[in-house]
Amino acid sequence: MNLENPQRFAAFSHRNYLYYWCARVCTTFSVQILAVSVAWQVYDLTRKPRDLGILGLVQFLPLLMLVLVTGAVADRFGRRRVMSLAVGMELVCAVGMLAYAMLGPRSPLPIFALLMLLAVARAFFGPASQSLVVNLVPREDFANAVTWNSSAWQIASIAGPAVGGLLYGISAVTAFGVACLMLVVALGLLLRIPEPPPPEQPRKVTFDSLFDGLRFIRRQRVVLGAISLDLFAVLLGGAVALLPVYARDILELGPWGLGLLRAAPGIGALAVAGFLAMSPIRDHAGYILLGGVALFGVFSALFGIATIPWLSILLLALVGAADMVSVVIRETLLQLWTPDEVRGRVNAVNMVFLGASNELGEFRAGLMASWIGVVPAVVFGGAGSIAVAGLWAWMFPQLRDARYLNKQE
Repeated sequence: MNLENPQRFAAFSHRNYLYYWCARVCTTFSVQILAVSVAWQVYDLTRKPRDLGILGLVQFLPLLMLVLVTGAVADRFGRRRVMSLAVGMELVCAVGMLAYAMLGPRSPLPIFALLMLLAVARAFFGPASQSLVVNLVPREDFANAVTWNSSAWQIASIAGPAVGGLLYGISAVTAFGVACLMLVVALGLLLRIPEPPPPEQPRKVTFDSLFDGLRFIRRQRVVLGAISLDLFAVLLGGAVALLPVYARDILELGPWGLGLLRAAPGIGALAVAGFLAMSPIRDHAGYILLGGVALFGVFSALFGIATIPWLSILLLALVGAADMVSVVIRETLLQLWTPDEVRGRVNAVNMVFLGASNELGEFRAGLMASWIGVVPAVVFGGAGSIAVAGLWAWMFPQLRDARYLNKQE
């Protein structure tokens, strides 16, 4: 720790946040190992890009179907408790994948089923996890906590796929076994966090109140613009689902190479997260957000046509760096502009937006690749992200002209 700049690590001075952050690293690490292992396993079984897209679809459907429930559960029944139960459910799914790997998979259907169950757990984990942070640190340390939260995801996104590729190269059983172990550690850490006190006047959950998150986002044009920008930019520009095709057929790198490709965006994102932790965004947040999305599209399109391994990895790192700018700005806006009593429901809606951009984006990429080819699908998606940045600058002037992340400033 650099004592000359203690504010860089302000969030970690709170013990419960430290437990929370380490648990998030472990859960994300495990999910990344599972993701790279399952993707290689399915493509190895079928050799069809369409099936890689189906992996994204089965992870998105639970988010969509449960959006009105998961946020209300987080607001009503205790965020730490919901997180712990969700991680327990993830552990059950990982054990199922381990057992199937030991039996020798012959069909992707059981994998799809287990992945959908895992997505149900993630649907409950997401809103509770995002909403809990504000209960663990004081307001003045919250932006720092959001940045380190994103860093936790990126740290695991760097190490998880790379380690997952190495472990899968040893055996599928080894990869799934380590993922199970990481989830056990995460569950133990979460159980050390005391349950935050409930709101002083908890609102009764009714059918009408389930829509509070949607109503709040619709009213807040800056928040709506930020999360919808990410939705359409990544929905069009995301190429993660097709990385097994690049690793096996285009760049010829094998499972370890797939891990490197999956880790590369995290490397770039972590570098940006570290920079933002030291030099947080203090002005012109809207312009910076839109510029980051445009660069995300540029680097994605260039990756699509690259055929040199080192260049492909570098471009993916730049994709992650540009995306990280969007992540930090969007998450800080979302949490600081949202009242605590509806934060779980708002985060549940945000999880659907994120799921639509990531998992549904994977389905889009796999389906389009089966129609027009892998490279055209990636290049077209990158161009689409650039267009989205320009269109959102026109459609959401409140977002474009937003200067500060804190609504009170």
